[in-house]
Amino acid sequence: MRTGRMFHREAQTFLVHLFGQGLDDERYVVEKYRSLPGGEIRPVEVGQPKTKGSRRPRRKIVSRRAVRELRPERDEIIVCTGVKLAGSGVQLYGWQATGLLAARYAR
Repeated sequence: MRTGRMFHREAQTFLVHLFGQGLDDERYVVEKYRSLPGGEIRPVEVGQPKTKGSRRPRRKIVSRRAVRELRPERDEIIVCTGVKLAGSGVQLYGWQATGLLAARYAR
């Protein structure tokens, strides 16, 4: 008999943080980031539209319905900011990106 905790691999746990007015806007700018084991956060360019000649990638704009269907990977952070209401949006954190289950004082 096992008494330890068993985690299911198919569990889809993530943290949702609404800021400002939440999902009141119709269109949102989506930015994706990857959290590394050392605590570093880096932007993800995979799936971003290509640009011609400039270093700055074009923004990916999606509808409110598409934002509601977004699901982050376990180490991914998704930030969706409103186009017209810049102070509104949502942030989605994968369970590893939150750092809630990380060993704080590991040596």
